[in-house]
Amino acid sequence: MAGNGIANGALAALLAVQVSAVAPGAARAQGTVPTEVPVPRATQGPAQGTVSSPPGPARAGPVTRAGYFYIGGRYQKLGDKTVMVGQMFVQSRTPARVTQPYPVVMVHGLAQTGVNYLATADGRPGWVQRFVEKGFQVYVVDQVGRGRSGTNPEVYGPYDRLGTRSLERTYTAPEVYDLYPQAKLHTRWPEGPGVQGNAAFDQFFASQVPFLANSQQTEEWVDPALVALLEKIGPAILLTHGQAALFGWAASDARPDLVKAHVAVEPSGPPFFDVQFRGGKDFWEKNGDGRARAYGLTRMPLTFAPPVKAPEDLVVVQEAKGTEAKGSDAKGSDAKGADAKGADAKADGRIRCWLQGEPARTLPNLAKVPTVLVTAEASFHATYDACTAAFLTQAGAKPDVIQLADRGLRGNGHMMMLETNSDAVADVLADWLAGRVK
Repeated sequence: MAGNGIANGALAALLAVQVSAVAPGAARAQGTVPTEVPVPRATQGPAQGTVSSPPGPARAGPVTRAGYFYIGGRYQKLGDKTVMVGQMFVQSRTPARVTQPYPVVMVHGLAQTGVNYLATADGRPGWVQRFVEKGFQVYVVDQVGRGRSGTNPEVYGPYDRLGTRSLERTYTAPEVYDLYPQAKLHTRWPEGPGVQGNAAFDQFFASQVPFLANSQQTEEWVDPALVALLEKIGPAILLTHGQAALFGWAASDARPDLVKAHVAVEPSGPPFFDVQFRGGKDFWEKNGDGRARAYGLTRMPLTFAPPVKAPEDLVVVQEAKGTEAKGSDAKGSDAKGADAKGADAKADGRIRCWLQGEPARTLPNLAKVPTVLVTAEASFHATYDACTAAFLTQAGAKPDVIQLADRGLRGNGHMMMLETNSDAVADVLADWLAGRVK
């Protein structure tokens, strides 16, 4: 499937749409955002379906441009009909005045679409608006085979989808289920807890879509489409969330010259194996015996030195104790496994990582890309993102690490771009970019 012939050019020209100026006080429907007027921000979200307006007379704001196109794709014969497969939907937003040198490409995670970045489930502007206000051109994608990119089981195979309980347990209401030590710290879902009947949860759940059941096949389709997008728009910053980090690692490996930075918000992990949470003192366990990510970070091959001919060439060992999470000012993290004589107190609530056996192979292409791992205080990722940092560091691709709690942003979960302090989280990411991307 890796050689699926996805073209590098777009299949539809960019549709540049001039968006009319809207008065700051004008009413709008829940979930919609004016694309040209800076919207007042607040640490806590407004009431359901409302957005505060500034006092004073209405004023027209600068016009921004919005558009969309499709990248990649090819025609394929299915019986007596011809269809298109492998295409990826790309939505664009361009500020009236671009002040940042590189655009940001936002890639969503499992069961989601690019809607996650457009607005919050309680009607506030999303990360797209925040980054546009800071002078970035922004591209938002829907993964191949999902959402506006189109679903097609005849081509992509079986689909799966998440139910309400799966989302509540780990995304929106972990404090209710208490399956891992950090879960009880979650406070940031709008008018939480985020369970059925909560207005923001109901909106969020309505946005969920079916996704390809075969995880490796997902990488085989999305990886080349994302690279094709970079080849079309030129050097850019990748902002990935959850599952999307798989594609970010692949693009950084294939075209490090085109990835100016990778902001990996709670990247898919931990390295090599999946884990599941069950609560209590022994709150986690390995999920299955087979490697979920054969090459540590991904299912698809990465460029190692010395080269790896097969996944079995990577020797995997498990730590004796949990890995300590590094602080938000950690640059080029030197994360290593805790001493077997006893875990540091800060390693409580962490899983025991799987890393390479020494001497470890390196990831020379990933080492060329400035990378930051961002972890929320109350997310299930707080139990294992340190493992991803340790794996990258061991492979010579030392990432920066941001713990949101160390920046004064407490109580966030995995869906931080939808939570009540979503703007403040976006500002942390933008500040890191300002210091690391030239």
